[in-house]
Amino acid sequence: MDKKITNREVKKKNRNDVFRYICSHEIVSNPDISYDLKISLPTATQITKELLEEGLVEEKGELQSTGGRRAKALAAVVNAKLAVGMDITKNHLTLVLTNLTGEALQYERIWQPFDPADSYYHEISQRLEHFLDENQVDREKLLGLGISFPGIMDLDREIMAYSHALGLAVVPFASISRFFSYPCIFLNDANAGAYAEGFHRQEGDAFFYLSLSNTVGGAVFNRDEIVQGKNFRCGEVGHMTVAADGELCYCGKRGCLDVYCAAGRLSRMADGKLETFFQMLDQGEPEAVRVWDVYTDHLALAVNNIHMVLDCDVVLGGYVGSYMGIHLQDVWRKVARRNTFGEKKSFVRGCNYKVAAAALGAAVKVMEAFVSQI
Repeated sequence: MDKKITNREVKKKNRNDVFRYICSHEIVSNPDISYDLKISLPTATQITKELLEEGLVEEKGELQSTGGRRAKALAAVVNAKLAVGMDITKNHLTLVLTNLTGEALQYERIWQPFDPADSYYHEISQRLEHFLDENQVDREKLLGLGISFPGIMDLDREIMAYSHALGLAVVPFASISRFFSYPCIFLNDANAGAYAEGFHRQEGDAFFYLSLSNTVGGAVFNRDEIVQGKNFRCGEVGHMTVAADGELCYCGKRGCLDVYCAAGRLSRMADGKLETFFQMLDQGEPEAVRVWDVYTDHLALAVNNIHMVLDCDVVLGGYVGSYMGIHLQDVWRKVARRNTFGEKKSFVRGCNYKVAAAALGAAVKVMEAFVSQI
């Protein structure tokens, strides 16, 4: 029995590896798969035959001959399955459609102030259906809906334990998912952003994702997964203290990182428009330069502390990370001055996904649940 289980697990892993390999390459052949994944050619051929029959892989003619029989060209049917992500914040709703490769096919951000009433969920459910209709999504291909919230998601008890940002506590996932016609999964927004960031990184890559949006959050990404922590609060750096007895945070404590590094700290001096703030900064506007200097003092303190504890790269994401651009160097210079070990190579990185990262990560998590079972 143990041998049968082992053989079944090996076959499943091989199928999964082959499909992921095909998804990560535009055109491949069975000999390519066999050589790169170090499996036998008959095994590779049998697996791709099964994937062809399941409609997940298609033939794209033949590759050029290198001296023998020309190999069949294979490619993933990337839109064979689809998933949608929904990011809910205090004032906005963001929707993203993705496919088997984790590509953001369509995106929409809507002004939609949060309200815990049933009418709110009815409204966003209708907006979701309108989004899918506009993009002509075949519901038979839709695997499910990933929903991200700025809150602590207790995956064991299947509840949102609490969300200071939205004023919620102990909200069962089922009380939300009942409004939607698709299977739902739930993620913390920073975890979702980290998941999007980590989806296309090299296998085994570890980093800390620091989400600098209307609230500040964080997530530890390691070995292709989010590190959750004992109480699903791992990475919740928005409420670590960076100024003893500092300014009052919305959580009721003083001196939290969120007070000093939320996006509003910058956008409030530019009519609420973060893009305008960075334009002012680019132009050297004195007040923008002063505000940025104070902002990066606190940010550098937090980044260095995170790196000292985790010894990994720190990715700056969220709204601020998306606009940072060349100003990332301002952060690194301040971090480098604080760093005890005098590291010469920057461990502070900008995010790859600058638009709707949390919604994309939520959608990708749905897709990953499917791919992992192939």
